[in-house]
Amino acid sequence: MRKFVENKLVIASHNTGKVREIGDLLKPFGVEVISAGALGLEEPDETEDNFIGNAQIKAHFAAKESGMPALSDDSGISVDALGGAPGVYTADWAETPDGRDFPMAMEKVWAELEKVNAPTPRDAQFNCTLCLAWPDGHDEVFEGIVRGQVVWPMRGEHGFGFDPVFLPDGETETFGEMDPAKKHAMSHRADAFAKLVAGCFDD
Repeated sequence: MRKFVENKLVIASHNTGKVREIGDLLKPFGVEVISAGALGLEEPDETEDNFIGNAQIKAHFAAKESGMPALSDDSGISVDALGGAPGVYTADWAETPDGRDFPMAMEKVWAELEKVNAPTPRDAQFNCTLCLAWPDGHDEVFEGIVRGQVVWPMRGEHGFGFDPVFLPDGETETFGEMDPAKKHAMSHRADAFAKLVAGCFDD
């Protein structure tokens, strides 16, 4: 497994919440992070039907365009009673002509659950796939998950995306209510990051 020895890393995302969360997780390693958006890079089309494939598309595009190593994060929520939807299309469910509207997307997911009269608890999981790619085409991939359930109504002002409706197993607060430090310690992203750190950052 290739070690990360550079001091700058492009985060292959235009999502400010995601960039901030990744930056916080990498802070202990003295890595300076810069977002693809700040570099003026376009967002490549995500043409795969799985998290790994889309993470690789984003990381390799940003690494090639910037000439620096790039880290991408493809993540989403998969709801059991909806056959794993929205899954890799989580962000698509939030798309509007004026940008992404996640409260609308959460309402859409809940409406679908009501439509199929899904039993409670309405089990779900957050998936996170990280791809660290270098300009020479090499990459390393790490996957993380956290199980829980979808709850209603939305709860909490922290986090982003579907956090306000996701209640992790064994917890009483949604990711939207939870102290960010606690969420960082147990999230799907934290799970994938622990594997990334062990593989590419730790000696």
